[in-house]
Amino acid sequence: MSAAGKPILYSKWFSSCSQRVRIALNLKGVDFEYRATNPMTDPDYEKINPVKFVPALVDGDLVVSDSFAIILYMEDKYPQHPLLSQDLKNKVLNLQIASIVCSSIQPLQSHAVIGSFLGTMDADESLQMVQHYIDKGFRAIEKLLEGCDSKYATGDEVQMGDVFLAPQIHAGVTRFQIDMVCNVSYCYHCL
Repeated sequence: MSAAGKPILYSKWFSSCSQRVRIALNLKGVDFEYRATNPMTDPDYEKINPVKFVPALVDGDLVVSDSFAIILYMEDKYPQHPLLSQDLKNKVLNLQIASIVCSSIQPLQSHAVIGSFLGTMDADESLQMVQHYIDKGFRAIEKLLEGCDSKYATGDEVQMGDVFLAPQIHAGVTRFQIDMVCNVSYCYHCL
């Protein structure tokens, strides 16, 4: 497991889920060991995370998988630089943004990519499906953020919503050819 209290993050460099955990760990100033893995080809990784997705965090004898669960765990264990506000309205806004990214955008874009890989969709159909779900998710987030006038998406400090948005915006632009400026022009420059 982890060495001398230093958490180990099993990750894949281009995974947006892994990126959000790395951002949170760095914002919180947590010294961690990074272990690159390919969960589809590394038979030992299944012992750490039976679902075989990244990321997974090993902290002592505790294994936490799923970026949302890892970040919530870190909020409790490492309270420095809190990612959730004590203000209930702002906290709920950040949790909703994180949830939309985790459940309404990222998994559905992966499903389309897998469909293309498995041959059930051609590349154009896959890209259109990905673009549809990314656009749908970001339009919902736009509605939530209407009236927010701050340095970052939900405040003047980086919060959980930003941690989830930044990698997803990056993936949308670089991997899926999304014109994110149309969707999130008011917050893209901040991330």
